[in-house]
Amino acid sequence: MVDPFAPARLGPVTLRNRIIKAATFEGVTPEALVTPELIEYHRRVAAGGAGMTTVAYLAVAPEGRTHAQCIWVRPEAAAGLSKLTEAVHAEGAAAGAQIGHAGPVANARSNRAPAISASRRLNPVTMKVIRSATGADLARITGDFARAARLLAAAGFDSIEVHLGHNYLLSAFLSPRLNRRDDRWGGSLENRVRFPRQVVAAVREAVGDQSAVIAKLNMNDGVRGGLEEAESLEAAVMLEADGALDALELTGGSSLANPMYLFRGDAPRADLAAAMPRLARLGFKLVARKLMPEYPFAEAYFRDQARPFLEALDTPVILLGGITRLETVQSALDEGFAFVAMARALLREPDLVNRMQAGAAARATCVHCNRCMPSIYTGTRCVLDHPDPIKAGPPLRVGN
Repeated sequence: MVDPFAPARLGPVTLRNRIIKAATFEGVTPEALVTPELIEYHRRVAAGGAGMTTVAYLAVAPEGRTHAQCIWVRPEAAAGLSKLTEAVHAEGAAAGAQIGHAGPVANARSNRAPAISASRRLNPVTMKVIRSATGADLARITGDFARAARLLAAAGFDSIEVHLGHNYLLSAFLSPRLNRRDDRWGGSLENRVRFPRQVVAAVREAVGDQSAVIAKLNMNDGVRGGLEEAESLEAAVMLEADGALDALELTGGSSLANPMYLFRGDAPRADLAAAMPRLARLGFKLVARKLMPEYPFAEAYFRDQARPFLEALDTPVILLGGITRLETVQSALDEGFAFVAMARALLREPDLVNRMQAGAAARATCVHCNRCMPSIYTGTRCVLDHPDPIKAGPPLRVGN
């Protein structure tokens, strides 16, 4: 049996255990810079026993933000990012940084910058045309990823996670539904994966052995005509052949067309509508059931889809998706998954890992109502336990 709580290697770094806090947007960066609330958000998870906590949605360019409140990695952000990693390290955990470019998911109106994608399309939310990325754009953005990775490694991040999922820009290039190009960046899978491979290689070159490099890859976009498991596995084999990755985290769903494929459980349509501006709320109500279908929750819901990747790859695989019980953590590790990643479970109980290790808890109390989703507008949290935004305060004492 693999001990979930024993130290484990992730590329050039050692995590104190095999449980990772997955990246989930924290919603506490109104100026697109690190805040005390963001530091406390991750410090609590670190103090709670996770092997690594992952800072979410760090954009590599201003137009690559999902909206203007997302941090984009630049020199002005470096000091705050260093304070964050110092706080996490002081609690004994590693610090991960998820980097990406939102591409067609970006809110151009909020960012005050045109959005780009693999191919030209209309954004039904902003009613603005998303232009097709040029060769010059792809070269610039590859450089942006490398510069962001270099800055984050210098700020003390132990791991850099490149976002290839959820129909963000790199995922959009992988998707046959979103990538309709007829040049060297589109058409065949080999062409569609070319840009993601170029970016991952650039990130590895930028950080060397200073930080681990992870890719978060969609197995299935959850939409008709999107990326599916067979092509995703082929793409993973190509990424592995490049030798740039220390691990692969597997996910699914589309922030554009089917976010519930990722979350599973209840679809909080009414809560999301209530959190939106009036005009956006009216439009959302018209498409809410189509955009957010309900998928019954089942623990470790990506496990069956991930097994072929586990069998085909030598690259360590991180299992994500509704993991709530210590028994499930144990069986996943014994099956061969290198790490497990938790999100909502640790959002409600940041000290869950410590309590599991102490024998005080065998499962999370998260009920998968997904009402945490709309809280991204006021500070991501479990609204059942914290109806009001959580403010940064005195350090939390966990476990005593």
